[in-house]
Amino acid sequence: MQKISESPMAARVPSEMGAKILHSSLTKDNLVLMASDMMGNNVKKGNSIALCVNCSSDEEINSFFNNLSKDGNINEPLHQSFWGSTFGSLTDKFGVTWIFNYSKN
Repeated sequence: MQKISESPMAARVPSEMGAKILHSSLTKDNLVLMASDMMGNNVKKGNSIALCVNCSSDEEINSFFNNLSKDGNINEPLHQSFWGSTFGSLTDKFGVTWIFNYSKN
């Protein structure tokens, strides 16, 4: 688990958010469950989870991101993250939030 206070994001958010979990994961074989409590203050039924897809190529992350963002909203455009991966998030036209990550390593 990584707290916000232990990340490069710490300087960009209010100090009271420091104890929140930025990233955690539980791995068993090919199954990876990831969690964070960075959902914000407007949590309601339907927006309290996000699906994360770990992609295997630049082509795959761009294809998934571009197709699912049609008629939806881009929350964070694909960009190079501080942890070294291509990262972005969106909410699709059905209200589902998707997080995409691609690490070349």
